[in-house]
Amino acid sequence: MMIVNPFRGVRPIPGKVKEIVSPPYDVLDSDEARKVAKDNSLSFLRIIKPEIEFDVSINPYDVQVYQKGAENLNRLISQGMLVQDEEPRYYIYKLRMGRHQQAGLVAVAGIEDYEQNRIKKHEHTRPEKEIDRANHINELNAQTGPVFLTYRSSAGIDDLIEKAMEREPVYDFIGDHDVRHTFYVIHEEQRIQRIKSAFSRLKALYVADGHHRSAAAVRVRDTRMTSNPKHTGQEPYNFFLSVLFPHNQLRILDYNRFVTDLGGMSVKLFLENIEKEGKFDLKPYAPSRSNDERFFRPRREHTFGMYLDGQWYSLTAAPGTFEANDLIDRLDVSILQKNLLSPLLSVQDPRTDKRIHFVGGIRGMEELERLVDSQADSVAFSLYPTGIEHLMQVADAGKVMPPKSTWFEPKLGSGIILHMLS
Repeated sequence: MMIVNPFRGVRPIPGKVKEIVSPPYDVLDSDEARKVAKDNSLSFLRIIKPEIEFDVSINPYDVQVYQKGAENLNRLISQGMLVQDEEPRYYIYKLRMGRHQQAGLVAVAGIEDYEQNRIKKHEHTRPEKEIDRANHINELNAQTGPVFLTYRSSAGIDDLIEKAMEREPVYDFIGDHDVRHTFYVIHEEQRIQRIKSAFSRLKALYVADGHHRSAAAVRVRDTRMTSNPKHTGQEPYNFFLSVLFPHNQLRILDYNRFVTDLGGMSVKLFLENIEKEGKFDLKPYAPSRSNDERFFRPRREHTFGMYLDGQWYSLTAAPGTFEANDLIDRLDVSILQKNLLSPLLSVQDPRTDKRIHFVGGIRGMEELERLVDSQADSVAFSLYPTGIEHLMQVADAGKVMPPKSTWFEPKLGSGIILHMLS
């Protein structure tokens, strides 16, 4: 039985929610976060990225940084900017971005389900990032960023969620990138029990985004369980903050690549080597009647855009360069890595190589052009988005996708709700 429980959320007062809610901690780097929060003392970035309160020389993993995050959280609570609900509730978080909209249940998921692989993963995590998030959770005694979960859509659950939104929302505001955030509180006990029962019957949940946050929750649980002689398994630290969306409402954008140099090759030699290898059909791109964009944006799987030296090219994977029946080998991120980034540009491990950077689709093709135009002998690649069905198939098979395979939009706001661990 899947555990998806209501909880006593800590939330902003309605009049301050727009000032408090921020992008997630891993969407902005520290410099960007400093600029965003500069004139806003209530910004949740001061809690989830507290290094912005210090000089740039400070190590963001220093204990005083986590302590500052706790201090800022406690300040907002003591000022009455954040208030905890008196009874366990479910919540619904609806996001609208342009014509796209999605509505998910805000709840706490069970760490036991995560460990038993009923909550399925599709990415490896890095220990240093797990430790960072675990230290942050422990110091603040709170989970401040939800794990983004998905499940195969269910008409019954859809109906429950739709009916629960037939009320006035507690929040309704426009945030970054013109995303509309609408938030509802479910307090009726009968409705709560119906929702709990419906989710308990799901066979699987999938981590869409938040692998490090969920892994950190396990670390925190282990630490607290060991130090608690009266551990029952029902303490708040046995669960992690989540937002659960049906898979058919999700929107995955392209997750593109930028490489800072050509490994010592000239542009001419690099292009010649691509053609010599024969792994891709390489063609210069120019706008046409059917496609008047100045950049090449892939419209189907196994095609790629490439930008260098002021010119866009199209790359189409040649027959035999990937195994169509292999869930991982057929991924476009795998095809590009195996047939170009590794053999031609010597990017052997994209997790650790400092020469490769990942650019989420929300930043646009223009960002790829800007990066390449600002650095000589660099190159960028645009990719077709990975499908949500493929993600779930990989997770069901117990396999792991390459790093930076998916970029979900719109992003969940941080600070719209917290889960306290005591």
